[in-house]
Order: sequence, then structure tokens, then C-alpha cells
Amino acid sequence: MGWPTGIALYVVIWWIALFAILPLWTRPVAGADPLTGWRGGPGRPRLLKKFLATSILAAVLWGLWYLLVISDWLSFRTGWLAIGDK
Repeated sequence: MGWPTGIALYVVIWWIALFAILPLWTRPVAGADPLTGWRGGPGRPRLLKKFLATSILAAVLWGLWYLLVISDWLSFRTGWLAIGDK
């Protein structure tokens, strides 16, 4: 795996992890709008905490994927996925 592929894969993993982490640690606004009842977005979204958690999670998942790619365990040439000589 080359470095452009590695960066692209990290970005994809980061975005998927971000959408998984965004709902965490959120609480709705305490009071609703008296006219419409709309509560709006969260009072304290804690985006920095979520971006840091997303980056750490994406780095761990990317590292696991990298180890899987460089190992011979998941390969069509060797390992249990090998096609073999016919």
C-alpha cells in the first residue's frame, strides 16, 4: 500500500468514525422555544473532544488495517485466500 492510498484510507475511516462519534456526549438544549417548541442543536456540542476521539479511533483502525494488509494472512498469493496452481 502506497502513501496516497494510506492517506485516502485514513480520511475515509476518519469520516466514518466521525459520524459514529457525533451523537456521543450530546445533550439537548434545556428549554424549548416557547412559540414553536423547537429545541435546536445541542447546547455544548464538544466538537474538539469529538474530533480528537475520532482521530484516535481512526488511527487505531487504520493501523489495524495496515497490519492486515502487510501481513500474508489476507493475500491471494499466500495464506488461506490463495487460489493455488491449477
